[in-house]
Amino acid sequence: MQIARRIEDLREATATLRENGKTLALVPTMGALHAGHMALVARAREVADHVVASIFVNPAQFGEGEDFDAYPRHEEADREMLETAACALLWAPSPDQVYPVGYATTVSVTGVSEGLCGGSRPGHFDGVATVVAKLFNQVRPDIALFGEKDYQQLAVIRRMARDLDFDPDIIGVPTVREADGLALSSRNAYLSDDERARAVALPDALGEAAGAIASGGNVGEALIAAKARLFEAGFAAVDYVELRDADTLAPVARLDRPARLLAAARIGKTRLIDNIAVDSAG
Repeated sequence: MQIARRIEDLREATATLRENGKTLALVPTMGALHAGHMALVARAREVADHVVASIFVNPAQFGEGEDFDAYPRHEEADREMLETAACALLWAPSPDQVYPVGYATTVSVTGVSEGLCGGSRPGHFDGVATVVAKLFNQVRPDIALFGEKDYQQLAVIRRMARDLDFDPDIIGVPTVREADGLALSSRNAYLSDDERARAVALPDALGEAAGAIASGGNVGEALIAAKARLFEAGFAAVDYVELRDADTLAPVARLDRPARLLAAARIGKTRLIDNIAVDSAG
């Protein structure tokens, strides 16, 4: 596996990989890789000739008081995982390669970025959209893959790609979960043993609410019950539990279209997010 840290090295490496019409799939990450990321790489290998992974802890998507400095960084272990997974190229730039001195441009996606995580993390999705736009221009992939666990992020990226005429096909890959249902996340490492045991209430609450809604239950009552379940399990705060249109992320008061149930809640000092699809049982 090649490693590029400068734009000029990346350009040379990707040009070589594209020879004879070969296709590239991009898997953007912030490192601290786990089985969820490896599922993206595995899917990327199925849909393209070569896989390019990026590791860049993007300062632009962290707000004041968030965990940028503490965010786990394990590049050597990450590199070994990617090499084992037959990734062809790792793009691991320094911050000055992504945001050089004098950088002054931000990409903002309205609509799908509003509310949910966008409501509690102002500017977060501007940072996401900006860095992904840069990655698309830097790597110039044919396909880009993102996990469905960050569902609002996926919606933002799809909207940006459509609006700005980016070439890559965007593929969402289903969330990878632990045996008890907890979604894999780099931030799970922050949980104490007790918090980890109680965190499973998040997917459990979503599953119960989704089942109730799909069976014709009242949406508002199901959401209230899900929030109560989280507080009973020891979550300190619930940022949101909401039912949204699966494509536009517009609020859904009655299940009359494909929808997504999304939640964010805090246990201890850790903020966890999750989501599941909700379709009518009838």
